[in-house]
Amino acid sequence: MSASRAIKIAPSILAADFANFGAECAAACAQGADWIHVDVMDGHFVPNITFGPATCAAIRPHISGVMDVHLMISPVDAYIEDFVRAGADILTAHVEAGPHIHRTLQAIRASGAKAGVALNPGTPAEAVAHVLDLADLVCVMTVNPGFGGQKFIDMSAKIRTLREMIGDRPIHIEIDGGVDPTTAPIVAGAGADVLVAGSAVFRGGSVDNPAPYGENIRAIRAAAEGTWV
Repeated sequence: MSASRAIKIAPSILAADFANFGAECAAACAQGADWIHVDVMDGHFVPNITFGPATCAAIRPHISGVMDVHLMISPVDAYIEDFVRAGADILTAHVEAGPHIHRTLQAIRASGAKAGVALNPGTPAEAVAHVLDLADLVCVMTVNPGFGGQKFIDMSAKIRTLREMIGDRPIHIEIDGGVDPTTAPIVAGAGADVLVAGSAVFRGGSVDNPAPYGENIRAIRAAAEGTWV
């Protein structure tokens, strides 16, 4: 997985057709998605239940790029190996999900996956200051986690702080929540390079008519890069 700071679009399958996950992932990749983002929720850390390792294993063959698995679960450590075996390229755990995020990031890297650390809107950037050398990605939540389709919360100041803290380390800053062509330039301008988008990608299309996915992805990318009109 490249640490390039070029804009990467990561469609969230939370907004896809649940009956056609494999085809939806393949269609999004064919239409220009860089990564596929899988939101794992446990009904405990967040008020929703979504997918587990079996779903990740089922869709992995249909993803040509990076499978980016966002663990909105607590505890995390007991499930790391299961998600890595299911094909996750990157596993992201929340700093709020347990008392030992340092240990969790160590375990993710030891499993062979890239390690991400996520911050809820109310958690300051400084919460990850002492684990950045164990992180390949910092995910900034721009909604409160648990459901798709929520209104964007501007975390520009946090993103700028993180970009300064990261310096020249090869660490991605990912944004998750409310990303669309209107909000993409806000977060990209602050220093983010991975944009997770659900409904803003899958809106208007289907596995039988995937062209709108490509149009949506190109619009978000162009907005983030400052070339969208």
